[in-house]
Amino acid sequence: MRFAIDAHTIGRHLTGNEVYVRNLLQNYARLDRDSQFYAYVCTEYAASEVPNRFEKRQVSANPFVRLGLDLTKRVLLDRPDLLHVQYTAPLVCPSPFVVSVHDVSYIERPEYFTRARRVQLRMTVTHTIRRAAKVLTVSEFSRQRILAAYDVAPERIEVIHNAVSPHFHPVPAKTAFTTVSEKFGVQWPYVLSVGDLQPRKNQIGLIAAFEELVRNHPQLPHHLVLVGKPTWFAPRVYEAARASGLGERIHFTDFVNDEDLLHLYNAAELFVFPSFYEGFGLPILEAQACGRAVACSNTSAMPEVANSAAVLFDPGKKSELVVAMRDLLLDTGLRQRMEKLGLKNAGRFSWEKAARQTLEVYYEVSGKPRRRSRVNAKAAQTVPST
Repeated sequence: MRFAIDAHTIGRHLTGNEVYVRNLLQNYARLDRDSQFYAYVCTEYAASEVPNRFEKRQVSANPFVRLGLDLTKRVLLDRPDLLHVQYTAPLVCPSPFVVSVHDVSYIERPEYFTRARRVQLRMTVTHTIRRAAKVLTVSEFSRQRILAAYDVAPERIEVIHNAVSPHFHPVPAKTAFTTVSEKFGVQWPYVLSVGDLQPRKNQIGLIAAFEELVRNHPQLPHHLVLVGKPTWFAPRVYEAARASGLGERIHFTDFVNDEDLLHLYNAAELFVFPSFYEGFGLPILEAQACGRAVACSNTSAMPEVANSAAVLFDPGKKSELVVAMRDLLLDTGLRQRMEKLGLKNAGRFSWEKAARQTLEVYYEVSGKPRRRSRVNAKAAQTVPST
């Protein structure tokens, strides 16, 4: 079998979408040693992140060129049995394809997007879903919202959960904080949040809640660390930090690599994820896998992912966010209980299982039975059920 994956997100700091493709490819290399894989990438760095035995094909980083010309040309030359894309397929696709749609926030929360981006996604994703053999999504929440937004048969949508990479695991707090302190100049203790600086991630609401928390409990010495790539919205987040009067205790790291993120999670005393809307919410699992107590929003897919192993709050109510942080910081017993529950919850999710389920969809769509080698069978037996 020949499978092609649009991997243009790798190496472009596209957060969840990049993590998704990178982890699937790494697990395909172990789970399916019989098929031929093509990865369509945009940069030389991205090619180095793709398993060695996969064929790498260069496509344009410009979405108009990639979707209008490059992917069609590559599929015509490579003749894959199936192409896997995220959100948007090429205008003309000579092979059957499946599409991953992580969420429909561009429809349900359009205020988080520029007008041009909203219009583009509405048009291209609608056209893609209409033609796709299967629609993959990452949570039951997203499945229900896709069904509400599009005229698509329920049996054409497959839920395959995201997971957390084994890279994220507990490390000694002292080791982690030494790394964080030397690289980012952050003092301990601190509260951590991870996400691009954009309206949907609600950093301004978090800053306001942190200000009130410190004002109500001046004995707390904590700093606030915000990890994430700046976007067009970043100046407003920076201004909120300056206006809070706690500017010296609020730190921005910009985008960080996974090694730095591992230490940032492990050195934190608490992880807070105040997003308004998520199709999954991968940082919740990453923090839990590192043994951190989590407070997160009670909206969209986040309760499904946190699975009662986090303190939930309404992200639109500052008072609830303040109480969630206060309780976890001041109640050591509660914090330790959430840390243990979080570690157990993160273990429910496996990229190996997600890759195996996605491969089964590939074979189903291509209409050819999968030849299961001894390696495949052994790998499948070691994947824990969820």
